[in-house]
Amino acid sequence: MKKFLNPLALAAALLSLPLSAHAEGWTPPGPIKLMIGFAAGGGADTQARLIAQAIENKYGWKILPEQVTGNGGLNLAKQLIKEPADGTAIGMVVTETLTYSALAAQQPGLTAKNFTPLASTVEFQTGLVAMKGGAFDSWNKIKAAAKAGTPIRFGVATDRWADVTYLLGKADGIDFNIVQVKGGAGVMNGLRGGDLDLGWVAGAQGKPVQQGEMVNVASAVSHKLADSPNAPLITDLGSKYSLDGYFMFIAPKGLAPEARKAIGDAIADVLNDPATQAHALVVKSFGGPAVLTGAALNDKLNTLMTESKDLLATASAN
Repeated sequence: MKKFLNPLALAAALLSLPLSAHAEGWTPPGPIKLMIGFAAGGGADTQARLIAQAIENKYGWKILPEQVTGNGGLNLAKQLIKEPADGTAIGMVVTETLTYSALAAQQPGLTAKNFTPLASTVEFQTGLVAMKGGAFDSWNKIKAAAKAGTPIRFGVATDRWADVTYLLGKADGIDFNIVQVKGGAGVMNGLRGGDLDLGWVAGAQGKPVQQGEMVNVASAVSHKLADSPNAPLITDLGSKYSLDGYFMFIAPKGLAPEARKAIGDAIADVLNDPATQAHALVVKSFGGPAVLTGAALNDKLNTLMTESKDLLATASAN
C-alpha cells in the first residue's frame, strides 16, 4: 500500500528547515566570520552583533563576530580583501570607509569597487550638536559669537567631517577651530567637559537630545533628523556638502551573485522584522532601518564616491 505523508506533518517539516534552505537555495559553506570595524560595546558594534544573532536564530547560519578596528574602517578593509569570496567572511563598516576615507588615504585598492556590497542597515543621523541652553545652541548664536571674535572649538572625528566643517565656516565667514577627537563619544565628552563648543555626532546624540541635555543645531545629512525634525539642514546654512552615509555590510570582491543576494536578503529580513532586537535598536537609535541591497546599494555608493571626489578637490583648492 502506498503511504502518503500527512499534510500537517509535511508543513511542519518544511517550517523546521532553516529559511535559507527553501528561500534562496544558498547556504554558507562554513561559519561566517563577521569583522566589525567599531569599538566593542558601542552602538554600531551592538547593531552588528544583534543582526548576526537574529540571522543565526532565523536562518541557522553560524556567525562569529570579531573586532577589527582602526583607521576609519580601512584596517578592516585591508584584512577583508584577503579573505575568501565564498560568503564565509564579511565586514561591517560605513560607506565613508570605501569612498572618502579610501580616497583621502590614497588607497584606491580599498574603494567600493574592490568589494562586494551586501546591504546597508541604517542611514546616518548626523547632527551639528551643542549643549542645550549654551552659547552655541543655534546657528544665529554661532554667527553672533564668531562676529564678536569668540573662538569656536568644533569637534570632528574624521577628515571628511573636518573638510565639511572648514567649508561650512568659509561659506559664512567663520573660522572654526577644528579639533580632531575620537568618535562621536569624544565630541560629546568634549561638549560636556567644556573643551568643545560644537561638533558632529552621527546618532549617539539621540538620547542626550531626547533628554534635553544637548541640541541638534542642524542636520548634517540631506534629510530631517528623527529626533530634531525642525532643525535646518546644513545645506540651508550655506554648506554645499552634506555628511550622508550608511552603515553597511560588505564581502570580498567576487562573491557569487546568489551568495550576495542571500546574505543581503537575510540582513534586510531581520532588520525589517519588528520581532527582532536588531529592529528595535535601529528604530530607537537611528530612526529605523534603511536597507539598500544589489543595484540600489551600488548606485548609492557611486553617488557618494562622486561627492567624495568633489569634496576632496574643493577642500584642497581652498
